[in-house]
Amino acid sequence: MTKQQLRRLIRQQKEALPESEIIRRSRILVSRLEKEPAYRQAIAIYGYYPFNQEVRLLPLLKAALAQGKRVALPRVANGQMRFFFIDSLADTVPGYRGIREPAPFCPPAEDPTALVILPGLAFDHSGNRLGYGGGFYDRFLSRETEHPTIALCYDFQMVEHLETNQFDHPADRVLWE
Repeated sequence: MTKQQLRRLIRQQKEALPESEIIRRSRILVSRLEKEPAYRQAIAIYGYYPFNQEVRLLPLLKAALAQGKRVALPRVANGQMRFFFIDSLADTVPGYRGIREPAPFCPPAEDPTALVILPGLAFDHSGNRLGYGGGFYDRFLSRETEHPTIALCYDFQMVEHLETNQFDHPADRVLWE
């Protein structure tokens, strides 16, 4: 199966999930992530604002802020993704492809030890990731190589094996249902 075919298949499966099922599964995954040592030890979390049927991270991001962790979200400009710290989810505005991103007043996030939570369409047991095709996270991780990374996904997003190239950056850990 080609990357394009796999992207299409996973998108169809995600689109078939009712919102109630996305919320139920997301609660399970977020609960698992909160128990991970990498999350508990993190001072800063680089998350993402969920788009379409992605795992709903907002409760985790709110909890992280309440626990005193620094939270950053990505902003895309000129084909490049950078993270910016937020103090609240209200510090976001519609951005690239309508995805909410940090407002212009948010300061750049510069913490090489921050835990990065990776979105994606498919993952394998080695942590390899099939993204949406823009290469934003791979380019970011090639610039900032020290970050620990964890991906969250639904069970059908786990595949036996993903073809990779030298530009792909696997997740350190993948959590699925």
